[in-house]
Order: sequence, then C-alpha cells, then structure tokens
Amino acid sequence: MSVKPLLHTLLVKPAGPDCNLGCTYCYYLDKQKLFSQAAPHRMSDEMLENLIRQAMQQSGDVIFFAWQGGEPSLMGLPFYERVIEFQKRYGQGKVVGNALQTNGTLLDVSWALFLKKHSWLVGLSLDGPEPIHNRYRLNRNGEGSHQRVEETARMLLGEGVATNVLCCVTDYSSQFPDELYDYYKDLGLIWMQFIPVVEPDPRDGSKAAPYSLEADAYGHFLIRLFDLWIADFRSGQPITSIRFFESLFYRYVGMDSPECTFQKTCGSYLVVEHNGDCFPCDFFVEPRWKLGSIREQNLIDMFHSSKQKAFGQSKVLLPPKCSRCAWRKKCYGACIKDRIKDPSDLLHPRFCRSYQMLFTHADPTFRYLAEEWSQQQKILQKYGHSGKLYDATKDFRSRFPDA
Repeated sequence: MSVKPLLHTLLVKPAGPDCNLGCTYCYYLDKQKLFSQAAPHRMSDEMLENLIRQAMQQSGDVIFFAWQGGEPSLMGLPFYERVIEFQKRYGQGKVVGNALQTNGTLLDVSWALFLKKHSWLVGLSLDGPEPIHNRYRLNRNGEGSHQRVEETARMLLGEGVATNVLCCVTDYSSQFPDELYDYYKDLGLIWMQFIPVVEPDPRDGSKAAPYSLEADAYGHFLIRLFDLWIADFRSGQPITSIRFFESLFYRYVGMDSPECTFQKTCGSYLVVEHNGDCFPCDFFVEPRWKLGSIREQNLIDMFHSSKQKAFGQSKVLLPPKCSRCAWRKKCYGACIKDRIKDPSDLLHPRFCRSYQMLFTHADPTFRYLAEEWSQQQKILQKYGHSGKLYDATKDFRSRFPDA
C-alpha cells in the first residue's frame, strides 16, 4: 500500500490578483474576473488563521509558505506579523519556511528588519538593467519601475536579507544574457531565477502575445547563460546560483529535481487564494481546476483529491515525438503552461527546441560535473558525511527557524 505524501509547500495569494504595477506580460491581473467581489481583495485574519492552523496540522516536520500575488506586500507589514504569530501558535515545533515574492516597490527598512529577523527569503522581480526592466515592467501610469526596485534590492542586501532575483525572460530580454548576468552579479544578486514568458495575445486569441519568448531565442539565451555560469566556477564550485541549471543537475545525479518544471508529474504543492479557494498551480488558477476551499475542506484532502492527481498526471501526456527524444527523462516536457499558452500550437511543448539546443551544448559538462560530484560523495560517505543533494532537509532546517 503506497503512503500518501504529506503537505510540504503552500503558495499563498493573500492579496489575490491585486497589484500596484501593470506589467505588460502579467498573467495574473486578469484573475480578478474569478471573484465576485471588486478589488481590493484581501485575506481576512480569520482565513489566515484557518490556513496556518490546517497547514501545521496536516504537514510533516517541514512546511514552506510562499507568499505571492499579485503583489503580497499590499497586505501591509502587520499582516505578516500575524503570520508569524499564528505559525508560532500552531507550529508544534515544526521547521517553518517563508518566502515573499515581490515587485519590491512597497518595501522599506521596516520590512527588511522584519524579513531578516524571521529568516524570510525574498524573491525580487527585477528584469535587469533599466532599459530591459522598463520595457515591460511598468506602473499603472505606464512609467518604468526600475529605479525603485533597484533601490529596494540594494536596501535588502544592505540589511542582510536573503534575496533572490526573479527575471522574466521575454522576446526582448533574451537578447541580453551577458548584460543580465553581469548586472545581477555586480548588484550582489547571485541567486538567480529565469522564467520564460509566453502568453496568449489579448488582441488575437489565435496566437501568442508578441512579447512571448521564441524557442530558438530561448535556446541561445540558455546556452550563453550556461557558459557564463560555468565560467564563474571556482575550485569546482559555482559562485552564482542559477536555479534552472541546478535543478537540471539533480537529474544528472539520478535524483528528482526540486523544481516542478523538471519533475515527471505536477501537483506537488497547493495554491491558496485570498478567499480560501485552492488550486494545483498558480498558472492554472481557473474554474476547471478549482479543488475546493479551506472554508469547507481540509488542505490535505484537496492535496490528495482526484482532481489534483488528474492535474499532476496531465504532464505525462506528451506528443509522440517526446517519447523518441533522447532528453525526455531530463525535462519531461518541462512546464505544462508552456505547452498551452500559444494557441497556434497546442500539441507541442513550446520550448522543446530550446532544451534540445541546451542539452546538446551542455550535456558533456553536466556529465563531468555529475561524475566529479559522485566521486566527492564516495569520499564524504566514507567518513560519515553526505553532500547537499542527499540531505536537502538538513539544508532546509539550517535556513529556517523552528516554530
């Protein structure tokens, strides 16, 4: 009899789709039509307490909350002080992690002190130097937001807040891998995440939006980014962290990737909207994939529901050509949303060609790094130690407090 997995990660949208910016490529602002009430959308204290109580009761020894949006800082700092209060009240000694994914425009030193004190991770949306960032990341008046976000980045790093950068890669920014990488590194944002953008054209629903990333452009971008990452290795270790490549490395040492993009199936976490509605993925917050609500149901029951399982298994449904691909067990067709966001071609993973280009280029280096790592593990295990990839829970515990 198989053992059902425990709840591990929740992605929470406390302000729903509300945001103080109006980024051109944002897919979540449109989610306001899902809710009968008009903006502002805000999670109540009662809903928050219910959420955290359930999460603590229905998870294992470790539970991770990712606070996203929209823009989660619209909730105000007192809301997150109550988050800590409830986590301590219901924590039962568990290891609790928190991350705030933010556009950074509303944060100040008081936020930084709170985030540092409680060991929160911050994911800062910053698309690169000013001309690149301001291409699509605009405020509601159509003005660029770069200056304010860069100021926030410097402030967070100066206060010692653990800060990662999230860059949305578009048709435009894909032309500048060197500029992006060097900019982040010079700023001190050495933990980097790059997300390819592809969305339907709002003016012509039969094709992808013009800012969407093309497969060949993404392939060339990944190859150059990989070379920059490798060139910065010192004594066999990277001095920067690029989540995409590190997640792939897990596959090369025979382990499941921590990133759902490269897992065989989806459905490893739950999304909780401001009103308690739950969904299997934040790219699929839509009526047909609604799992229920914490107002009437338990998180763990929705996590193990038939609809959640059906969503997870939908990733396995790949076109025939994928079964013949030499790289299938490395990418597993990648992210489901990248297969369906281009209405002109719903049958093929949009970035299939991108990954083939990268693997053809990077496979020998990945194999070499994997062999080096395996040899190191044999030495470490001989003396009773284990490497980071074999002890992810220990690594997690070192970064977050007990609640």
